[in-house]
Amino acid sequence: MILPIVAFGSPILRKMCSDISPDYPEFDTILANMWETMYEANGVGLAAPQINKGIRLFLIDTTPFFDDEDEIKEVIVKQAFINARILDESGEEWEFNEGCLSIPDLREDVSRKSTITIEYMDENFEKHTATYDGLTARVIQHEYDHINGILFTDKLTALRKRMIKGKLMDISKGKVNATYKMRFAR
Repeated sequence: MILPIVAFGSPILRKMCSDISPDYPEFDTILANMWETMYEANGVGLAAPQINKGIRLFLIDTTPFFDDEDEIKEVIVKQAFINARILDESGEEWEFNEGCLSIPDLREDVSRKSTITIEYMDENFEKHTATYDGLTARVIQHEYDHINGILFTDKLTALRKRMIKGKLMDISKGKVNATYKMRFAR
C-alpha cells in the first residue's frame, strides 16, 4: 500500500527514533509499504519517520543513480537498515545536490564525508557491519539523519537557511505540488 509521505514541519521528522525488535507489530507489512511508497515517489531512500513511524528503519535503492552509466563505479545497493548506527565517517567531504521526499521541490548542495562504516540489521534481523562510499554512503547518511531527527536543510549555512525559509514554510502548510501522496502538519 502506498503511504503518504510526511512533509516538512511535522514533529515526527524531528524525533530521535527508537530501536525495534523482530516482533515489531506488522513489520513485514510496514517494510513492503515503505518499498512501494519509495518507488511510487521516485525516491532512492525512505526512512520510517517519513511515513509517520518513530522507529529506526530506513531503506535505500541506489539503482537510479547508475541507470544511465556505461560502467558502474560503485555497487548498487538495495537494502533495508534496521537499528542502524554509523560507526565511522571518513574521507574527503564533498558536496552533492540533495533533495528529500519530505521537502519536495527543494534541492541544496550538502557536504558529507565520502566513506562510512555502519552497523545495522537487515530485514531478517541479522546483524551486519559494512563500509560504503560515494553516492551510496551519501544516501545512507541522508536516511540515517532522518532516524535521528535531522534533515538535510539542517546542514546548510545560516544564509541558505534564511533564503529557503519561505519555501519551507509553504511546504509545511501544504503549498506544494508533489507528484505523490503527502501528509502535512496540522
